[in-house]
Order: sequence, then structure tokens, then C-alpha cells
Amino acid sequence: MMSVGLEHYLVLSAVLFCIGLYGALVKRNTVVILMCIEIMLNAVNIALVAFARYLVPEPPDPVVYSGQIFVIFVMVVAAAEAAVGLALIVSIYRSRRTVDATEIDLMKG
Repeated sequence: MMSVGLEHYLVLSAVLFCIGLYGALVKRNTVVILMCIEIMLNAVNIALVAFARYLVPEPPDPVVYSGQIFVIFVMVVAAAEAAVGLALIVSIYRSRRTVDATEIDLMKG
């Protein structure tokens, strides 16, 4: 019987990160770009938890749960990023009537 090892989680994490990176670079819709960034952050979370679990299989004390603690911080940052990003997209949509990333030129004079 084959067991799931660290390599499996890292391959899954790398595939998810590549999908998110491809979507963030290719797509034009800003909502889809934000979703792709969330996929990339979740890929990092998978890698962090996998490394934390396989490097220290049975932690003797709560201090060793550093991988899981980092994941919680990344999730908090991702939630804040989603809230701020969606607020910016709604604001831009109200003024420009588009969510196309190539049409947004707010920095031009």
C-alpha cells in the first residue's frame, strides 16, 4: 500500500501555485486575478503544513507548531487582502464601469 508522503504534498502545492500564477498573469478580469492570488496563498499554506508535519512528526510541546501558526497568519493576510481587493474593485467599477485589468489606468494623469 502506498502512503502519502511529503513529495506528494509538495507536488500538489507546486501545481496549485503554477495554476494560480498562470491565472494571475494571463487573465484580464480583476476578480479572477484575486482568486488566482488566493490559490497561490493556499498552495503556500499546503507546503507550510506539509513541511511542519514531516519535519517534526510528533511535537513534544506547543512551541513546535510553527508551521500551523504561520498558516493562520497567511490566512488572516489572505482574508484582509480579499476584503481590500474586492473593495478596490467595487470602487473602480463604480467609477469606470469595468473590471478589466487592462482598462484600469488610474495612475495616468
